[in-house]
Amino acid sequence: MEYTILRLEVSEGVGLLTISRPKAMNALNTRFFDEMNAMLEELYNNEAVKVVVLTGEGKAFVAGADIAEMVNKGENEGRDFSTYGQNTFRSMEQFPKPIIAAINGFALGGGMELSMACDFRFASSKARFGQPEVNLGLIPGFAGTQRLPRLTGMGNALMLLMSGEMIKADEAFHMGLVQRVFEPEELIEETLKFAKLIAGKGPLAVQKVKDVTRKGMEMDFDDGSEYEADQFGSLFGEGKEGKEGMTAFLEKRPPKW
Repeated sequence: MEYTILRLEVSEGVGLLTISRPKAMNALNTRFFDEMNAMLEELYNNEAVKVVVLTGEGKAFVAGADIAEMVNKGENEGRDFSTYGQNTFRSMEQFPKPIIAAINGFALGGGMELSMACDFRFASSKARFGQPEVNLGLIPGFAGTQRLPRLTGMGNALMLLMSGEMIKADEAFHMGLVQRVFEPEELIEETLKFAKLIAGKGPLAVQKVKDVTRKGMEMDFDDGSEYEADQFGSLFGEGKEGKEGMTAFLEKRPPKW
């Protein structure tokens, strides 16, 4: 696929994926979802990429969904657009490799929903977050009503969803929406540094951490624990990643992943 919105750079096990539609504040349209679906398949097959960092070009991470595309949709078309975006974001959650959002500016509406579909979020101190859909007589359409309370708690989620209020990065941090905040000039460097740290770990172990933790949140505790035990055991034995990691530790050498 020819990419007109997404740009990928790969270095030291990390794929830096930039949303490049700055004149539209990187607003999400159907073309974006088409490209992201194709990019996920490409990244899945790219053995050089162990971790993905997602950011935006210009002063926005993503300032929302593309209102110019949405305004003339009917009820069925609106539902289809919502479902298409939901499916893409769900694919990001289920993608085996970690995806880190590096939020450089505005993450509003669909942009905040996109960030929540990533595994965790690092933000610039100048980043701003919000779900302003109620200002347009709408609600979030890309599962924002489902992810936000799971990340921040019900009270914080409803406050943001009902008010359409925009909050700063430090408030997002205290809510648990953001994991780290950096000065703007440090954001990409620090996020890439952390991504490279993860890329140096056992790649299958990292993938299983994501899988077991995310699936476990959708199970009861005992079922989640049983699934963890199964996946823990799968890393043992000759030729397995755990065997190499433990042997390297005992031999005081770096593991050969």
